Amino acid sequence: MGYGMWGMGGWTGSDDEESFQSLQRALELGCNFFDTAWAYGEGRSERLLGRLVKANPEKKIYTATKVPPKNFKWPSLREYTLDDCFPPDHIEEYIHKSLENAGLESFDLIQFHTWEDGWAEDDRWARKIDDLRQHGLIEAVGISLNRWEAWNGIKAVQSGLVDAVQVIYNIFDQNPEDELFPACAEKDVAVIARVPFDEGTLTGTLTKESTWPEGDWRNTYFVPENLIPSVERADALKDLLPAGMTMPEMALRFILNNPTVSTIIPGMRKLQHVESNMSASDAGPLPNDLHTALRAHCWDRQPAKWSQ
Repeated sequence: MGYGMWGMGGWTGSDDEESFQSLQRALELGCNFFDTAWAYGEGRSERLLGRLVKANPEKKIYTATKVPPKNFKWPSLREYTLDDCFPPDHIEEYIHKSLENAGLESFDLIQFHTWEDGWAEDDRWARKIDDLRQHGLIEAVGISLNRWEAWNGIKAVQSGLVDAVQVIYNIFDQNPEDELFPACAEKDVAVIARVPFDEGTLTGTLTKESTWPEGDWRNTYFVPENLIPSVERADALKDLLPAGMTMPEMALRFILNNPTVSTIIPGMRKLQHVESNMSASDAGPLPNDLHTALRAHCWDRQPAKWSQ
């Protein structure tokens, strides 16, 4: 189990001290991979990660962050060029900014926060990454794929130029298994599974009336055409819950059944979330019969204006 640090960077209700205590507790329970991005609070989340590293010099912490696209637009669109999003000078500028935010000399993994597979044919980004790697600023490079576009990273994986792929993968979103995961397995590319709770629906706590404070990203994502079917589909899973198992545990352990996944990065801003998620990791994959039953709940979705 890794640690996704988006929520503590920009979601409403985030408190830095509470976030740091949660990070520290996760580390104590065995978590050693922490994923952040410059865009998570314009460095706020990166600063928390740097603080964690400094407070635990005796532990090996794998640090991962993301370079924002130059046009600061999520998700990427087909018409965006490499110059629109990741020209070489921009890559270098933001790696230095992220290192300064975190107070680190290097990152274990730098990821492109958006990706278009056509960019795999333009080697300028790869040459810049090699240069930064030779200067000891980064160890590995990865890409973060658009929501519900797992196909949009296969060329990059097959090129041999990337070390990791971050993709949405959960009970509802199983499409990465079709082409992306086999390509990653063939090329020995790490898979980072993000959004394991489908932005909260797979925790089983949302209702059709759920709202969030003004300015919270979830208000723009959970528009009625998304919130209502998401809650209905999540409610349908509750009949499958074994006695003593929670929805979040079932959601995480479903992902653990796939051996291609290297790590899962749920967001964890509170201590109780850390402890329950790490416990799910310790419990391991789901029983085969439950995993098989959940596979039938795959939801084939297409990007929309609200899906970001």
